[in-house]
Order: sequence, then C-alpha cells, then structure tokens
Amino acid sequence: MERLEVIADTAIEVIAADGMRGLTHRAVDRAAGLPAGSTSYYARTRAALLSLAFARIVELDQVSASSRDLAELIAGYAFEAITSGRTRMLARYEFALEATRRPELRAEYDSGGALIRRRAAEVLAAAGSSDPVRHAGVVVDWMEGTIFGALAGASEPASRESLVRSAREILAGIGVS
Repeated sequence: MERLEVIADTAIEVIAADGMRGLTHRAVDRAAGLPAGSTSYYARTRAALLSLAFARIVELDQVSASSRDLAELIAGYAFEAITSGRTRMLARYEFALEATRRPELRAEYDSGGALIRRRAAEVLAAAGSSDPVRHAGVVVDWMEGTIFGALAGASEPASRESLVRSAREILAGIGVS
C-alpha cells in the first residue's frame, strides 16, 4: 500500500474513532505508526488532509456492477457498509455533518454524492428503469437510511438475506428487477 493510501486510510480511522476534532496530522502519524511529520509532508494543511481522506472514502465506496442480480448488488453494498466498511461509513457521516458547517467541504461532499447517484442511475438504466435518475435517488436513499440506522443504532443491523429481500421490494416498487 502506498504512503498516501496509508495516510488516507488512517485519517478515516481517526475521524471514525474521534470525530473531526480528533483529526490532526500528529494523530494520523501516531495511529499509522509513521515518523512525526510524515502526514504533513503529504498533506500540508488540515484542508488537504480532509480532502485526501474524503477522496479515499469516495474511492472505497465504488462498487463494480459484477453481480447480475441487482438486489444482491445493492444489498451487498449495504451489508459491507454496515460490517467491514463500518469505519469508512462512520467517517463519511462525520464528513456529511462537517460539510453542513464548512463550505469548503460542501463541494467535495456533493461531488462524491453525485458520483454515487450517477453510477446508480447508470446501473438502473441498464436494468430497464423508466426513470433512472429518480429511481437512483430512491435506491441510494434507501441504502443510506438503512446503513445510517444500523450504524447509529436506530435499528438493528439487518442480515444479508434481509437486505436482499428489502432491495427486491424496493426494485419491484420502482418497476426494476
């Protein structure tokens, strides 16, 4: 793994564990086991460090549409986000909240969200959606709500099978299978 990926991944871990206030260059160096000053060499400012971490989140959020079963693909993303991707998602939600207060993060956050919705619309168009952009909003909002509820404790984390069932119901509701 390249040094920038290590720094970005560690910044994500620090944000997930300690929130945005806990993110410092020193905290990342310490958590990554890097010599002091390493993080600031690659990301000179806090804004640069935030940008590096968020770009990595967007990169890790990308899913290849390898499954022929759309419900399995959608449910698989949600399940991964709740389980092995938990840290990334917690950091992403921290970014979402911070972007409401810091305009310099708003553009990056909105751009990342637009990319996810655009990719979802492409997949849904290929699956025969009559309105892929609107339907992408429905599907992404369902995934976001499901993931947030599981991570924030508002609902019990669902099993993969339960998520597949729910994804099939969502897809049936928008006329896509």
